[in-house]
Amino acid sequence: MKLSEFKNKLTELNSLTFIQPNGMIVPLHFHITEAGLTTKKFIDCGGTVREEKVVNFQLWEANDFDHRLSAEKLISIIELSEKVLNLGNLEIEVEYQTNTIGRYGLVSDGSNFILTNKTTNCLAQDKCGIPVEKLKINLSELQNSAAACCTPGSGCCN
Repeated sequence: MKLSEFKNKLTELNSLTFIQPNGMIVPLHFHITEAGLTTKKFIDCGGTVREEKVVNFQLWEANDFDHRLSAEKLISIIELSEKVLNLGNLEIEVEYQTNTIGRYGLVSDGSNFILTNKTTNCLAQDKCGIPVEKLKINLSELQNSAAACCTPGSGCCN
């Protein structure tokens, strides 16, 4: 989800609910302890220099059970971050700690924000020699399609 979409969704909500990938709700007394811009410069395994930028929010919970971050307050935090950090309309990444600090994508189901799992990938598969994943089919399916193709008059043997 891009920052502009997130801000638009916030204007439609009365309360903030974040749902973890396992379906558990982030406790409602969470704080957003950081709002920022994360830049990652790296060289992939094929030797290409790359740069990724994301808007980052860190969700944190404490023993402050009476705390509730409102959508309006979060919008004001975002607007200050946009002004001071010169945030662009970038994808959002959310940090949240369970067993370790996790980094998540973000989507909305209309009334909640859902943390989505992120995965790693090789960005230079063509240079690394990683084979293209082959389509796996059952031999019986192959035989059935061959039989259907090679019926008399089908033209497959011309």
